[in-house]
Amino acid sequence: MFQRSTPKNLTWPGAFVSRRGFLSLAGLGVAALAASGLSPDAAAAPRGGAKPLLPPRGDLRLVAISDLNSSYGSTSYLPEVLRAVELIPSWKPDLVLCGGDMVAGQKQGLSRVHLSAMWASFHRQLLAPLERAGLPVAITMGNHDASSARSAGKYIFELDRQEAERYWRGQQNALGLKFVDASRFPFAYSVRQHDLFLLVWDASSAALPAEQVAWAERQLRSPEAQSARLRLVLGHLPLLAVGEGRDRPGEVLQQSEALRQLLERTGAHAYISGHHHAFFPGRVGQLDLLNLGALGSGPRRRLQDSTAPVQTLTVIDAFWPQGDGAGRTTYTSYNMTTLESISSQQLPAQIQPSMGPSLRRIG
Repeated sequence: MFQRSTPKNLTWPGAFVSRRGFLSLAGLGVAALAASGLSPDAAAAPRGGAKPLLPPRGDLRLVAISDLNSSYGSTSYLPEVLRAVELIPSWKPDLVLCGGDMVAGQKQGLSRVHLSAMWASFHRQLLAPLERAGLPVAITMGNHDASSARSAGKYIFELDRQEAERYWRGQQNALGLKFVDASRFPFAYSVRQHDLFLLVWDASSAALPAEQVAWAERQLRSPEAQSARLRLVLGHLPLLAVGEGRDRPGEVLQQSEALRQLLERTGAHAYISGHHHAFFPGRVGQLDLLNLGALGSGPRRRLQDSTAPVQTLTVIDAFWPQGDGAGRTTYTSYNMTTLESISSQQLPAQIQPSMGPSLRRIG
C-alpha cells in the first residue's frame, strides 16, 4: 500500500511526491544521475536536437497534457503542442491523460460545420499520431470542448456538447482503454488500466450534479477501484484556485471541500485538473491536487508567484511498494519551449487561494 511520507531531501529535478507516502524525487543533475547508476530515458526532441532528461521510469508511466487550444474557433495548434505530440510516443507511457480544452469552442455563433472542423483538426494533428503509436488515451471535457454550464434548464453550449459526443463516440473503441463503466462516455467514465483505476468526471463547468457525484463515489468504492494499486480522478476545473485571473467562483468546482473529502474517503490518490493554465503539484490533507499547466495558448502565472508563465507537459511515474516499503509517485513537468524540467525550487512553497485552504507544494 501507499503511505504518506514527505522526505527532507529531493533527488531528481522536476519530480514531486504524491500522496500517502509517495517519496519526492527531485533535484539531481545529469552527473549525479550517472554517478547513482540510474539511466534516465532521453528522447530526441523533434526540433533543435535537444534531449529532455526523463526521470527513472516507474512501474507505471503516464504523460499528462491539458489546455491545448488556441484562440476561439481556431483549428491550428502552437508549436509546443505539436512538439509534445511528437515527443510523447518515444517516452512510451502506459497511458496519456488530457485535462481538457482540446478545441477552441464555447463561443456563440460557431456552426456545427465549424465545430466539426475543429475536432477533425484535433484528430489529424494530435490524437491520430498517438493512436498510431499504440498509446492509450484518456480525456476529460473542458469548458471549450463541451461546457456543462446551464441556463433555464438547458446547456448553454448544447451544440458544442453534441459535436464533442459525436466525435468521441466515434473514437471510443480506438482509445485503447479498458472501460469499467462507459455508460456516460465521453463526459464521465471509469477505466482499469494495468494497476491504475481512473475515474473521469464532467468538470467542464463549476457544478457537478449530485447524481454524478453519487456515481463517482460508487465507482471509487467498486472492487475494480479498491483492488487497484493507484486511484486517480481526472477533471477539467480544479478544486482550488492556483492560476492568476482564475481565483473566483465559476473557475473552480463548487462544494470543493466536500468533493475533496469524498476523494479522500474513497482512497483516491490524486485529483488531476487543468483550466488554470498553471502547473502546480499541491496537497491538501491527504489528497494530491495536480494542477496541469497549459500546453497551448495562454499560460498563466501562479497565485503569489511572479515567475513568468510557460507551456508545460507533465510525466507521472508510479513505483509500486517493494517488500514492506511504501510506494511512491513523481510528477516531472517540462517547459515545452526549452524542454528543461521545472524544479521544485522554481515553485512557491504554498499557494493560498481566496476561497478554501492553502495548497502545500509537493516536494
